[in-house]
Amino acid sequence: MADLLSIAEAQQLVLERAGPLPAENVPLEGAARRVLAEPARAEIDLPPFPSSAMDGYAVRADETPGRLRIEARIAAGNPATVALEPGQAMGIATGGVVPDGADAVIPIEYVVELGNDIEIAGAIESGDNVRPRGGDIRAGEVVVEAGSVLTPARLGALAAAGIPQVRCARRPRAAVLPTGTELRRPGEPLAAGEIYEANGLILSAQLEAAGAVVELMPAVGDDEAAHRGALEHALGADVVVTSGGVSVGPHDLVRRVEAELGVEEVFWRVSVKPGKPIAFGVRERTLVFGLPGNPVSALVGFVLFVEPAIRALQGVPDPLPRFDRGRLVAARRRNPERDELVRARLRRSEDGPLLEPLSGQESHMIARSAGADALVFVPRGDGELGDGASVDYLRLE
Repeated sequence: MADLLSIAEAQQLVLERAGPLPAENVPLEGAARRVLAEPARAEIDLPPFPSSAMDGYAVRADETPGRLRIEARIAAGNPATVALEPGQAMGIATGGVVPDGADAVIPIEYVVELGNDIEIAGAIESGDNVRPRGGDIRAGEVVVEAGSVLTPARLGALAAAGIPQVRCARRPRAAVLPTGTELRRPGEPLAAGEIYEANGLILSAQLEAAGAVVELMPAVGDDEAAHRGALEHALGADVVVTSGGVSVGPHDLVRRVEAELGVEEVFWRVSVKPGKPIAFGVRERTLVFGLPGNPVSALVGFVLFVEPAIRALQGVPDPLPRFDRGRLVAARRRNPERDELVRARLRRSEDGPLLEPLSGQESHMIARSAGADALVFVPRGDGELGDGASVDYLRLE
């Protein structure tokens, strides 16, 4: 099938048109999973003062070993009001401010308390158990680089560095439009020939997990006027994702109506199984994806093409899906014309990840896909991948 794009060629065409959206200020408490548009720099030295790494006593290192008088006790958040004088020690809690005059902290388990004195049996070094001011980072230094996803650990680092808000690419607005006269909402009675609509929920959940703000539109029947009205509304978003109606049947209206509405088609059909009839186009800055109606085809098309676009719109520098390496549990025949993404169950072993393909790989079998937690990449070609073959796979979250 020489007219079909490879997966990599199609991905490149998508990413060429998916530049980062404009940046906006985001309060730190609302920035989880957002993507930084510019480096975030520390407002303060961290820690902002020399602090104790242990519960113990602040001392002068050159006075150890020896016997010292306990002058005061320092709790976290309550620094000493006087400097440590020769012959003195100050009790100190973890995180407490090391007082002027002290240059080390000896852990509490290494001293013997004798009334108001302590006895230190061994010598310690200057700097022991003291976190120096700015030892983690200095004011003005970069805490998190641009393009980073703000994970909980990164949010904690930003908060500790005194940063109240960050600049992030705007979250993409996405419209999801399922198509097909046969579709009904779960819970409604089914007439002959009707099925429950699942793709809208699948795609909405995937888009939200990727960082988009999603509008799930009602399914539209196979009627040109209905398609036109729904697509006109959807095209106000940054990303439009339709399901169904992108093949060559008489009721496949999506691509024709989109063209009438000014969508420039970039490609149609990719050398992948499932998901060959995927379409991609643009209208101004709006990215328009037409995914097949079969649920597994839509799921695979999203992972390979839509999710990278959503990530790129948020400024992720490497937005393509990351494949891991594992071993195939059972032999798998290769498709001579198309690369294939095979649903599989992922198991762990002492020798690394094992991938067990599920039975029933047809693209309509969404119920069987519920047991899959990985997609195994089977490159096109002759013959088969044998049991134990090394393969690339994607995790399904």
